[in-house]
Amino acid sequence: MEATSTDRPMWEGVRNGEESALARAFSVNHDRLWRMIQFRLDRRLAGRVDADDCLQEAYLDALKRMRHFEGDSDESLFVWIRLILNQTLIGIHRKHLSTKRRDAGREQRAAGRRSYDATTASISMQLIGRLSSPSAQAARHELIECVEQAIDQMNPLDREVLALRHFEELSNSEVAKVLDIGVKAASIRYVRALRRLQAIMGELSAFADEIENV
Repeated sequence: MEATSTDRPMWEGVRNGEESALARAFSVNHDRLWRMIQFRLDRRLAGRVDADDCLQEAYLDALKRMRHFEGDSDESLFVWIRLILNQTLIGIHRKHLSTKRRDAGREQRAAGRRSYDATTASISMQLIGRLSSPSAQAARHELIECVEQAIDQMNPLDREVLALRHFEELSNSEVAKVLDIGVKAASIRYVRALRRLQAIMGELSAFADEIENV
């Protein structure tokens, strides 16, 4: 008896051009893809861009590109879908923030401040968001600048491994596939980045305590 599309692995169904398999892959990975959007979407777009709309746009794009999928596992299918979603988010940022980014860039250069990449900004906002102290919140901009400087000193690849493992919660092998590095290398970089994150959190707590005592 021939296997139905629901009996096949999702990756096999997608390679066979079955839309139902792609829809199932998006459904199964919904929470993980949602987590990625929450981490990667610029905070200035809060309330203007809906996460479900991002997923829908990514799904339609994936549907058009199914014939290009060449993976041989559900893990590789997830990495492929994540890549498409990332490209969708890049397009959304360009559409909504291109002018604002140019203006912000001019302001930062005028003030002599550095411009940090999107991963640095996302990690920073995640860390700052965990501070609930009213006085710490009052010094939010100063805290953000402090944390971004610390994170920006990390190796860029270590920083991205940290983002993928710690904030998007990808597995080590998924991180290796996303970044096209060895599994062992991904593991070593994560341990190193996690130690740096712990040091940053210690510095952040000390800074918050200073503010409390002012």
